[in-house]
Amino acid sequence: MDDYTRKRTLVFFVLLFLLLISALYALSVGGYGVGIKEVIRVILGNGTHRERIVLFNMRLPRIVAAVIVGASLALSGAVMQAYLRNPLATPFTMGISHGAMFGASLAILLGIGYTTGSPAGIILLAFLGAMTSTVVIIALAKLKGLSPEAIVLAGVAMSSLFMALTVFIQYFANELQLAAMVYWSFGDLGRADWRGIWIMLVVFSLSFAYFFLKRYDLNASTFGDEVALSVGVEIERDRLVGTVVAALLTSVTVAFVGVIGFIGLIAPHAVRITLGGDHRHLIPTSAVVGSLLLLLSDTAARTLMAPNVLPVGILTSFLGAPAFIYLLLRMEGRR
Repeated sequence: MDDYTRKRTLVFFVLLFLLLISALYALSVGGYGVGIKEVIRVILGNGTHRERIVLFNMRLPRIVAAVIVGASLALSGAVMQAYLRNPLATPFTMGISHGAMFGASLAILLGIGYTTGSPAGIILLAFLGAMTSTVVIIALAKLKGLSPEAIVLAGVAMSSLFMALTVFIQYFANELQLAAMVYWSFGDLGRADWRGIWIMLVVFSLSFAYFFLKRYDLNASTFGDEVALSVGVEIERDRLVGTVVAALLTSVTVAFVGVIGFIGLIAPHAVRITLGGDHRHLIPTSAVVGSLLLLLSDTAARTLMAPNVLPVGILTSFLGAPAFIYLLLRMEGRR
């Protein structure tokens, strides 16, 4: 192993260790305080019945969901930025999250999945909404040759369109449906259950395996379509399949926990700044950083205004907006 790989591998395992420590800390804090020693004792099979209920039934699902959702959003952002060659491309900024939110809201209005207790209908309509935004943006970029800045503006336009459509169908919803739609739009890990967690884990694992196998093709795509084609990459097919997979990842997370913004923007850029843009390391490290960011944000959301619990989507938007403005200024400075 050369020095280049050794350093990046070391950073990855350090971040993985920090994620483990953060998870233990998140298990210990909340309305019912449990010390780190007690947490370890409960994990080892000891502890009181109340401690086991609090940790395993209330906090652990939320923490595992934060890890999976954060990794999914960061992975989606990293690959979209590569395929579209746009540093601001993420599921949130490109309107994919809002398209998925519209689909989920429509499923609630129609009673598909929401009233039956099966998530399949919500996932399907969320995926169709996410794919609509994805197809429109890719078509505009291909047919009109949009610049990276114009692609972002197209994403903003799609976000506004889907937000307007979501408000439109909310107008026709009854009180229970409206409450569910609004609650969904907040982005809250507290609604995650083990069934949803397993579904998100399976989708993330398959998506991660696909993108990791494509890591060399992703490296080539960042240099332009001509370079990618010259080294044997079928860039048009890969871009289509990759964005579909990213949209699926986004739609599944939205279907279960709602819209959580900017994790897909912050995590990949933090890794690029420190480790570079080699996708051999960018893909796994971005996933860990996304998990860490969302877990820390959710822990803060649970403790900042305790006993009240803030939806984590509110906190990530506060963190992500300055990062988005900073990246815009950097892009303008390079012109």
